[in-house]
Amino acid sequence: MGNALTEDQLAIVDAVRDFTAAELAPYANERDQAKHFPIEALEHAGRLGLGGIYVREDVGGSELGRFTAALIFEELAKGDTAIAAYVSIHNMVAWMIDRYGDDGQREQWLPALTTFVNRGSYCLTEPSAGSDAAAITTTARREGDEYVLNGVKQFISGAGSSAVYLVFARTGEPGSHGISAIIVPAAASGLSFGPDEKKMGWNAQPTRQVVLDAVRVPVGNRLGAEGDGFAIAMSGLDGGRVNIAACSIGGAQWALDQTLRYVSERETFGHPLSDHQSVVFTLADMATDLHAARLLVHDAAEALDARLPDATSRCAMAKRFATDAAFTVANSALQLHGGYGYLSEYGIERVVRDLRVHQILEGTNEIMRMIVGRRLLGR
Repeated sequence: MGNALTEDQLAIVDAVRDFTAAELAPYANERDQAKHFPIEALEHAGRLGLGGIYVREDVGGSELGRFTAALIFEELAKGDTAIAAYVSIHNMVAWMIDRYGDDGQREQWLPALTTFVNRGSYCLTEPSAGSDAAAITTTARREGDEYVLNGVKQFISGAGSSAVYLVFARTGEPGSHGISAIIVPAAASGLSFGPDEKKMGWNAQPTRQVVLDAVRVPVGNRLGAEGDGFAIAMSGLDGGRVNIAACSIGGAQWALDQTLRYVSERETFGHPLSDHQSVVFTLADMATDLHAARLLVHDAAEALDARLPDATSRCAMAKRFATDAAFTVANSALQLHGGYGYLSEYGIERVVRDLRVHQILEGTNEIMRMIVGRRLLGR
């Protein structure tokens, strides 16, 4: 980060911090255990402008940059990593409609999304197509002025609760050039959902299959031209990777903050844990790794805002490093808490579970290495 935060950015961070302290942090453990998706809290977030963070203002968006968004997601994740991550996914959907939709589509879908009156889900992954997204088999066959969609989407955040599903389906030839992006409303006939998945973490947001059985939607629900879908899907991932990296840092920073308090109060062998050199060294490494990760994330966000040619590579670097570092920091926090870190009431084990999936979604960290390596080699 080359510059200090502006007054506007400081005010935004303060507002998000206040919201997080009031609406997210106090109930994070309870939501995790009950698998409760806090729709009311999301609606409150919408009133703060967090439903359309980088959507244009004419349809209710906040029209902020990616750097400011990274600040927002770090603060949200300090309160509840799982909910912060869902807010990122929802914003990806809203941004794609804003960026690629025509005026009618923007006016139809975005006012309710930007306020979180409606929620959005991003439907790309399939049971047999994860990292190889160009291999999706969900189809959208055109019949007159409609598309008929058939297929199954896997691991869809918000499924069953969202009102808007941005579905990537095959409208043409095999490979990436035969995919289109189509908006499917929750009320569409033939749309159904699998059971809520039993997951290691992210319990505060639903994750279900989205099943499309002869779902008919107007051709006017397509974003862009036929065949543009894969490019649209990929364009959102750079920002999504920065966001999930920022969420990882926020969750790990919360765990570090809790640990600093714990080691100052907990005594062993007649002294606070913080008097032990090995503990001090571990804390120093945790703080250093988070600071390095934060700088990488801010650099990637600024590259996106500036539309630098290597922005995709920087985002991949930031996502890989930050999610790995944050998981290690959270795991170290659990270790320093000893047996108490393993108890749900302390919240540390929840953060460890929530952060683990960040090394997988938005492109696995192995794929991130591939992106960076290919750019280095000019491929």
